[in-house]
Amino acid sequence: MTIFLCGFMGCGKTTAGKIIAKKLGVAYVDTDELIVKNEGMSIPDIFAQKGEPYFRQVEAETVKGLCGKKAVVACGGGAMLNEDTASYANENGAVVFLDVPFDMCYERIKGDKNRPIVVSSTKAQLLERYEQRYSVYLKNSRIRTDCTGSPVENAEAVINALKGLK
Repeated sequence: MTIFLCGFMGCGKTTAGKIIAKKLGVAYVDTDELIVKNEGMSIPDIFAQKGEPYFRQVEAETVKGLCGKKAVVACGGGAMLNEDTASYANENGAVVFLDVPFDMCYERIKGDKNRPIVVSSTKAQLLERYEQRYSVYLKNSRIRTDCTGSPVENAEAVINALKGLK
């Protein structure tokens, strides 16, 4: 089964994803890293040269291309905002929302130059984006997991939640 981790920037998709993949003995894939590799340029460069809509299209295609793989996939913060992408991912795997409060996410992402949205936004703008996305993450995921613990605790919580799907 393909496990797609979604949530706001800084919620721990990468950190927890690597632990989950190791514990389950499956591959780990980061959609942002895969896009950078396939496009031959950084995410800030993609945003600057081709725009966010182009990036979101590539992101959706990347997620769909990973369906059916035995892998844990850390999706970019905006990947599951597209209902078609989320629906396809849930039909061909499981979308798990890593639920983390905004302040915790913000502490992890502030000043991160590799995140174009963070660089170009104030804290208030990021909070507004978080609040807009929160209900969409809930709606577009099959599982919601509180991920305010340690990375290992968060990984265990996701694995335990997934057991209910099998």
